Amino acid sequence: MDRTLAGELGAALASTRELLREALEEGVEHFERRAAPPRTEAPAIATPMPVRAGAPAHRSTAPPPSAQPAPLAPTPAFPSGVTLDEVRAALGECTRCRLHEARNRIVFGDGNPGADLVFVGEGPGEQEDLQGLPFVGRAGELLTQMIERGLGIPRSSVYICNIVKCRPPQNRTPLPDEVHACRGFLDGQIEAIRPKVIVALGKPATSLLLGRDVAITRVRGVWQEYRGIAVMPTFHPAFVLRQYTAETRRLVWEDLKAALGRARELGGVFET
Repeated sequence: MDRTLAGELGAALASTRELLREALEEGVEHFERRAAPPRTEAPAIATPMPVRAGAPAHRSTAPPPSAQPAPLAPTPAFPSGVTLDEVRAALGECTRCRLHEARNRIVFGDGNPGADLVFVGEGPGEQEDLQGLPFVGRAGELLTQMIERGLGIPRSSVYICNIVKCRPPQNRTPLPDEVHACRGFLDGQIEAIRPKVIVALGKPATSLLLGRDVAITRVRGVWQEYRGIAVMPTFHPAFVLRQYTAETRRLVWEDLKAALGRARELGGVFET
């Protein structure tokens, strides 16, 4: 094989492995395959029909182009001093993006409205969609154990939410327009709570808060900032369940201990 071709193939395989690794870290269990566009054949050339003088011009019978989808309803910007109740009221029975079409319940958030530590995940799963509460499935049970048994504080002392409030089909990663439609409500929640520290669970939440696409393996455990609030990126509990190794658990444990320690250094108070 030509060396240049072999090098390009090797680079493509390495890139594919990296993408798959990041997908596994974020809990992606299903990839939607896009249907190939229908094949079209070149139309036969028709013999032009003679047009009589004074005859009306030919009008196409082709249907008009499909209407463009209606623009998303604007997400409100919330002022300083807003409350979680006000943010929830503004969200209403949201239909701002396609995710509302298959949801059972909106999953707004859960926990202490004055929490000094906030956990931000990706989106609701099946159990969350049924119960209307974030992180109550298998990944949620693990997160609760990390908080209560690991950190030694009750789950009720922190606040937990997601970047989108409705379950994506097959738990896929939320699409950019879906995240954009929900972004203002996450901002409103954080503004209402004003925590000392945010723990970003996984790539989508971390990328959104940092305002750029990131690889969670590269920023995990490295302090970041969101609007003046300290952010600790770490692995999503769904990834920990799949990669339930001593090393993975140790890394997440160190991240959570660091987050709790920084929150306490900044004046955070937690029940024990």
